[in-house]
Amino acid sequence: MSGNSPALEAALKRFEGLYPEVIELSLGRIERALERLGRPQDRLPPVIHVAGTNGKGSTCAFMRAMAEAAGLKVHVFTSPHLVRFNERIRLAGRLVEDDALIGWLERTHAAIEGGEITHFEATTAAALLAFSEVPADVLILEVGLGGKYDATNVISAPALSVITPVDYDHAAFLGTDLAGIAGEKAGIIKAGCPALTAIQQPVADAVIAARALEVGAPLYRLQPYFINAIPEDIALTGVHQRANAALAAMAMQLFGNSTRIDQAAIFEGARKAVWPARMQRLKDGPLTQAAGGLPVWLDGGHNPHAGRAIAAHLAAMGGKTALVSAMLASKDAGGFFAPFVAIGADVFTCPNAPGHQASTPEALATVARQSGLKALSFDSLQGALAAAAASGADRVLICGSLYLAGEILALNGQEPE
Repeated sequence: MSGNSPALEAALKRFEGLYPEVIELSLGRIERALERLGRPQDRLPPVIHVAGTNGKGSTCAFMRAMAEAAGLKVHVFTSPHLVRFNERIRLAGRLVEDDALIGWLERTHAAIEGGEITHFEATTAAALLAFSEVPADVLILEVGLGGKYDATNVISAPALSVITPVDYDHAAFLGTDLAGIAGEKAGIIKAGCPALTAIQQPVADAVIAARALEVGAPLYRLQPYFINAIPEDIALTGVHQRANAALAAMAMQLFGNSTRIDQAAIFEGARKAVWPARMQRLKDGPLTQAAGGLPVWLDGGHNPHAGRAIAAHLAAMGGKTALVSAMLASKDAGGFFAPFVAIGADVFTCPNAPGHQASTPEALATVARQSGLKALSFDSLQGALAAAAASGADRVLICGSLYLAGEILALNGQEPE
């Protein structure tokens, strides 16, 4: 489901004829485009570059809220969007307007001159052009996939590089070796530029430390006591979000050496951050009516690390949870479902949002059963939601796909702002 205006959709579709037949991780295509655009990456406000497997979006949301609480103007680039493409580009605190975005996309298309480029590379180039032309105090730049060869990794001297927890995901591009995955993420660490890492598994931490040492980058590590200092009443739900807020707080302290981001602003931002589809309780709306008054939650988590974090939070909530789930065929569904066995969650699978290579509901239900869960498949979201609500659970959690999450928010009238 696309929430884009027809004019914006047409501007985005113009790049489809330029996609390479085989997409490989590389910086060559975007570097050529940026050269023709006059190297906007050299005219940006100070950049905080964020890579990692999980928690990138939440950490960016906390950083944005903390910086804005201190009175700073903040650009943010994130992906993917949930309902409208505009969600990816926030200019000085506001989502980019259609007319301005179309202009930057058209200039980018003209600069490419018929050369090959991927959708993400082209739109990243347009975003960097936008960020270079609108004043701000800081740009929070989220990696799309990996790090070393991600299109965002054209920043030669970030003010700070941040690496959130590293785990398994995007196996087709990043492989299944955790050290190798960490190496891709650590590729955003630049010579002489400070870097900050979340608490990592030992193998990932070692790789990140080796990269920082190799390029002479000061490396800072999040410590457990920093997490304990974060207020319990933060804006985003889930025990894992305190770690994300703590990482953001430490990033703001490191970045804030030359700004006015103090502890009061950090705590205010932690309490005000907004990031949809991360343990978000849905309001009463057209979709949630199918649950008959039962609380309905939404989380776009879709890999084993996310499954562990979500299951841990549900365990802390107590009671019984019914999962309504869809997932891309490329994801490790078994790894995602495994943590829910301990809390006895039942699974009700449904089709994913159209236009994506998704697991069929029955194939996904089979994986859930193989993981030790009771699972039923349905040919519609509404059918799965109604069955989950009638299962005797205390709540329903819709999960497994950001694409599904976007469809849910659109159907329930809760588009991100």
